[in-house]
Amino acid sequence: MQRSGFVAIVGRPNVGKSSLLNAILGKKISITSYRPQTTRHTIMGIKTRNNTQTVYVDTPGMHLGAKKALNRHMNKVAHQSLIDVNVVVFVVEALKWTDEDEAVCQLLQKVTCPIILVLNKVDLLEEKQKLLAFMQKVSQKISAEIMPISVKRDIQVVELENLIQQHLPAGVFYFPEDQVTNVDERFQAAEIVREKLMRFLEKEIPYATSVQLESFEHKDNILHIGALIYVEREGQKRIIIGDKGTKLKEMGTHARLDLEKYFEKKVFLKLWVKVKEWSNDVNALQSLGYTF
Repeated sequence: MQRSGFVAIVGRPNVGKSSLLNAILGKKISITSYRPQTTRHTIMGIKTRNNTQTVYVDTPGMHLGAKKALNRHMNKVAHQSLIDVNVVVFVVEALKWTDEDEAVCQLLQKVTCPIILVLNKVDLLEEKQKLLAFMQKVSQKISAEIMPISVKRDIQVVELENLIQQHLPAGVFYFPEDQVTNVDERFQAAEIVREKLMRFLEKEIPYATSVQLESFEHKDNILHIGALIYVEREGQKRIIIGDKGTKLKEMGTHARLDLEKYFEKKVFLKLWVKVKEWSNDVNALQSLGYTF
């Protein structure tokens, strides 16, 4: 008997949702960084194993104080991911419960499907006995099965997968068995470039950036990519480019190496930087691929 279903991975920013998806798939689908709100889109990761297909939906972190159109979009996308899913995986950081965790918890009170509360980063705990007290505390907040894990150390990730699959209904597969994501190559390439902006730039500058591909062409066994980086201020453009272009070149080199690893071929990458106020402009967001 075949089983299949959709699993929403939700939680506040920076608790390890995208890292969890990548670990389950064994392939980097969602970009990651130490900065919160790295994920901006809904990304599906598809894992077909034996007679079961699990479609994981990675979502932007739900956060408070969404002032700009981009932040409101991210919250809306995360909320909509809860519609018609078979399981919700609510990720929090072990021993930490913030106002944003509480806000997600309150939203999930309306969910009728099974909820698995994942306590991530247990490898960082120095006093393991505190985990039991924390588990008892959060069990009073939400009706859910609780699973302590560590994505970084690969602790109980397989056990979490098995628990999720127990809740999937019988049904035909939604995607071909060899498909691993719903996003196309152009989207993935733009995200890999944006990941390097999130990792290499300081303070608020990464949040003022977006990436749009100008060109994407397979030619003579080389993938040629031209990517336009949008920022919102001239000062931000100067910082991204760096002295004599050194910062842009450094980020471009790291992006190219990741692109070559992902696409398994040589990549020629060219980057430009352009000033455009985009993050609070709905029309600009739509032109950059943020679907409302």
